[in-house]
Amino acid sequence: MLRTQGWRVNAKRVQRIWRREGLKVPKRQPKRGRLWLNDGSCIRLRPCWPGHVWAYDFVQDRTHNGRPFRMLTVIDEYSRKCLAIVVARNLTSDDVLQVLTDLFVERGPPDHIRSDNGGEFTAKIVRDWLGRIGVRTLFIERGSPWENGYNESFNSKLRDELLDREIFYSFREAEVLIERWRHHYNTARPHSALGYRPPAPEAILPRPIRPAYATHRHAQPGAPEHGPTLS
Repeated sequence: MLRTQGWRVNAKRVQRIWRREGLKVPKRQPKRGRLWLNDGSCIRLRPCWPGHVWAYDFVQDRTHNGRPFRMLTVIDEYSRKCLAIVVARNLTSDDVLQVLTDLFVERGPPDHIRSDNGGEFTAKIVRDWLGRIGVRTLFIERGSPWENGYNESFNSKLRDELLDREIFYSFREAEVLIERWRHHYNTARPHSALGYRPPAPEAILPRPIRPAYATHRHAQPGAPEHGPTLS
């Protein structure tokens, strides 16, 4: 991010400052169960193109007055893009359906969608609706959150970089700041798995070329004319 802003700085120097200031050190990751069978075949479906596998999960936090609220995070596993973070005091299976409906209309349905075994995701109404559309569900094994690793990693970043650093004095403030962070995550925050590029960088449109007649200067007396003049 420093280099993106124009700084010419060595990574080791930044790391020394980071350690000297006592900033957070990444936690040692615990050992995980294997995701492959003995014959080498893989249990977990790997995303191969945008829209191949989406994943969704819930995150919970509180406003300053102690009242809890929930967030439904939806990501595209291949592009790492966060498609939505829906914030509400309470989220049910009907809310999950509404969120998915809006995303499917906007982006088209994915081939698969991954989640844990929460009641909002395994509800019959959700599974039947996804089946009618042709979206296959991928439920992880109980007690194995690392099988939903892309979404778990995203939720961890959301908590480390926003939820643990902000005091939300109102529910509306939480909505605004969380959506602002989602936009920053998609368009500006570098992602190591993407070669330190953001999942969906903002496109910088070229300056429009002004037509010749918009910049034509009237010929001075006695000067030759270049091109037609407009009356």
